[in-house]
Amino acid sequence: MLKAFIVDDEPLARDELTYFLRRSKQVEVIGEADCIQDAIEHIQALQPDVVFLDIELAEDSGLQLAEKLLAIEPAPAIVFATAYDEYALQAFNVNALDYILKPFDEVRIQQTIEKIERLQATSDKELSAAATPTRMPTGQTGKIAISTEERILLIDIDKILFINSAEGKTLIKTLDNEYKIAETLVMIERKLQYTSFTRVHRSYLVNVQHIAEIQPWFNATYHLIMREGSKVPVSRNYVKELKQLLGF
Repeated sequence: MLKAFIVDDEPLARDELTYFLRRSKQVEVIGEADCIQDAIEHIQALQPDVVFLDIELAEDSGLQLAEKLLAIEPAPAIVFATAYDEYALQAFNVNALDYILKPFDEVRIQQTIEKIERLQATSDKELSAAATPTRMPTGQTGKIAISTEERILLIDIDKILFINSAEGKTLIKTLDNEYKIAETLVMIERKLQYTSFTRVHRSYLVNVQHIAEIQPWFNATYHLIMREGSKVPVSRNYVKELKQLLGF
C-alpha cells in the first residue's frame, strides 16, 4: 500500500483528498501539514512514497517545497494538487509525477495512484537488474550508444555533463546538445561503470569532470554547478561519497 502525505493550507481540501485516497484502498494517508516547515519535518521522519502538494500555500510556495524535497533521500514522488493550472510547466521542472486540479475528481485521482504504482514496480525491477554486473564496461570505448527517434547515436562520454530522470524519460545533457531517451537511469548507470560518472541523487548522475562549483544548500545538502551553468542537486545520502571522491 502506498504511503501518502498531504500538504495544503485548506483543511477541507485535505479532508476531501484524504477521503478519495482512502476510498481507493491502495493508499494510506500517514500525515498532513499546512506549511513548508512542518511538511519537511514530518516528511523526513515518515518517509512517504508520495506527497500531494498544493501550489499556493498561505505564506509559502509549494514549488519551493518541491525543490527541497528533491534533496531528501529517499525522495518521495510529488503530485501537485491545486486549483491553479498555470503552474504545470514549473511543476514538471521539479520532477513532479502528476498535476491534478481542484475540485478533485475521484477517477482522476485513481489514475494518479495507478501511475505511481506502475513507476514503483518499474523502479524495483531496475534496482534488481542493476545488481547484475555488465559484461563490457562502456568506459573502454569512450562512447555510449543511445536510441532516439529510430536512430542509434554514439555519444562521447567525456562530453556528457549529467543524466537526469524525469517525467518517465531520461535526459542526457551534453556540452552542445541534449537527448531524451526511453532507457532508464539505472540502465544507463550500469553502462557507465568505471567512468567519471557518479550518482549524486536518486534522479541524477553527473560527470565529475564537468563540475565547476559546489554550493552548500538546504539541510546539509549541496548544488553542483556544471561547466555550462546547469545546477544539479546532491541529496544527503550521496554527500559523504561525493566528499570522499572530490576531497572537500
